[in-house]
Amino acid sequence: MARIVGEVMTRDVVEAHRETPFKDVVRLLERHRISGLPVVDDDDKVVGVISETDLIHHQTARSTSRRARGLLPVSPLNRSARCGAAVARARTAQELMSTPAVTVHPEQRIADAARVMERHGVERLPVVDEEDRLIGIATRRDLLRVFLRTDDEIRQEVLDTVVSGAPGLSAHGVTVSVRDGVVTLDGSVEQRADIPQAIRLTYRVDGVIGVVNGLNVRTGPGPLGPSTGPTGPGAAHR
Repeated sequence: MARIVGEVMTRDVVEAHRETPFKDVVRLLERHRISGLPVVDDDDKVVGVISETDLIHHQTARSTSRRARGLLPVSPLNRSARCGAAVARARTAQELMSTPAVTVHPEQRIADAARVMERHGVERLPVVDEEDRLIGIATRRDLLRVFLRTDDEIRQEVLDTVVSGAPGLSAHGVTVSVRDGVVTLDGSVEQRADIPQAIRLTYRVDGVIGVVNGLNVRTGPGPLGPSTGPTGPGAAHR
């Protein structure tokens, strides 16, 4: 069964508020040895996120602002410089944070949360309830733990949830082998439609990074030849 974010998230979250001073944000990151934290309002709703990247931008903008002060005329052409100056002047979490915050819900599949994290290039995801209130945090390390399963564990779950659970498949007709997270399905199935279903269900097993199709149709106009490598959207995920 696919695991969900709520099973691996950290409930004790280090957070900041809009008015938290910049120096206090830095202290929080250093004290807890973390690379970022969510910013919440008075109702515990996530309004933004501060990362080490935001702090680097702040320091870089301050240095640039000092060098350029008094040298640039005020004009629309200098809009980026003025934005940099605004970052340099940031004194609170609200002025420093990145918005909108990318969040996930506790019932989302870990594989889906990992794709969100990869798509947005972030290291942590605030976890919110149905009213967008902060209830936890999921880090890249939390999500990656799921993908550190042994090949034997993955194989057993494919046998239990795919081969034994899907119509048209059987333990006698389909064999499963796993190497470094890549699952190979061999054997025969009853109908051609059973093959894409088996591949799709296998990809939903946590820890699977690719599927090699070696299945053939037991009856019908002819066998569907096996593929020569990992197939489908999950093959690109590590």
